[in-house]
Amino acid sequence: MNQDGNHIGYADAVERLERILAELEAEDVDVDLLAERVRTAVELIRICRERITAAEVEVARVVSDLDDEEPEGV
Repeated sequence: MNQDGNHIGYADAVERLERILAELEAEDVDVDLLAERVRTAVELIRICRERITAAEVEVARVVSDLDDEEPEGV
């Protein structure tokens, strides 16, 4: 979720994950913030997985609808 408590989009979640990863890979990582960053990363990964699953379901539905609309003999 973003600072307003609203859900963030997939691209924003990936961007935040990349920033967290860069922080964690830095030699001067703040150990006091490590657990917080990891918790945030886990939540962002969950959000990304949910978005991917929802997209897969939607694509399958659209393809199924398209198959249902095809005239016979095509």
